[in-house]
Amino acid sequence: MSSVNTINVRQAVAADIEALAGLFDQYRQFQGEASNIAAARSFLAERFNHGESVVFIATVRDAAVGFAQLYPSFSSVALARVFVLNDLFVLEAARGRRIASELLSAVESYAWSFGASRVTLNVARTNVSAQQVYIARGWKQDDQFFMFHRFPADK
Repeated sequence: MSSVNTINVRQAVAADIEALAGLFDQYRQFQGEASNIAAARSFLAERFNHGESVVFIATVRDAAVGFAQLYPSFSSVALARVFVLNDLFVLEAARGRRIASELLSAVESYAWSFGASRVTLNVARTNVSAQQVYIARGWKQDDQFFMFHRFPADK
C-alpha cells in the first residue's frame, strides 16, 4: 500500500468532533435513525466534555473514514475493568481495506493497557460482514448469556 493510502488510527481529541460528527451521523443513519448532524455533534461533545467515552478515528489522506467509540465499565464478577465497544463504523466507500480491523486493534490495545478483562460489543444478527471481521480478529460470540433490554413505556 502506498503511503498516500495509509490508514492512520489514533485516539480522537476534541478538535476531531466536527469530522467525527459527520461519521457519527452516517453511522446512526446506518442504524436506522434519521439524520441529525447537530444532535450527533452535541452527543459526541458531551461524551468528550465529561470523559465518558474514548473515540478512535481512522483517516486516509487526512480524511476521516471511520471511528470506534468505547465506553468504560467494570465487571463485578471479574473484579476488573471492561470496555463496551458501542459504535464502530467505516464509510461504505472505504470498506474492505482493513480499516475496521485497524480500529479494533486500537480499541484492543487501549483496553489491554488498562488491564481490562474484556471488550464487549453487540452486532446485528444481519450484519454478517461485521461478524466476519470480529471472528477473524479472534472475538468470540457469547454462547452463555442472552442480552435483554428494558425500555421506558413510551418507547
